[in-house]
Amino acid sequence: MPWWSWILLWVALVAVSLLFYGVLGVRLFRKFMATVKDLGAAGEKLGHLAPLPEAARTALPGSAEERAPAGSAVFASPADMRHDYEASKSSRREERRLRRVQRKKDRGQPQALADLDFT
Repeated sequence: MPWWSWILLWVALVAVSLLFYGVLGVRLFRKFMATVKDLGAAGEKLGHLAPLPEAARTALPGSAEERAPAGSAVFASPADMRHDYEASKSSRREERRLRRVQRKKDRGQPQALADLDFT
């Protein structure tokens, strides 16, 4: 094989590889631009959401005055976090008990002694 055929072979291989990388680059660029377009549309949609009215904000359970700032649990002591956990757990338990008592009262069913509040 003459020497110029080796050069021609290598030129063809380099040209095919450059074409391959060019096609991959174009596809990657198009996918990236489609993703950016979708993210922009999502940002526009979320940017136009109306904030809660002031009356609805104050009606939320645990208003901003009562709640600790976001992320403060990271720096709180374990004893405080345990207390908060137990308090919320007992609050949820009491709310479930009150709903159960009311439901049984509405249906005319007898109440369990454990559900009655004698205090």
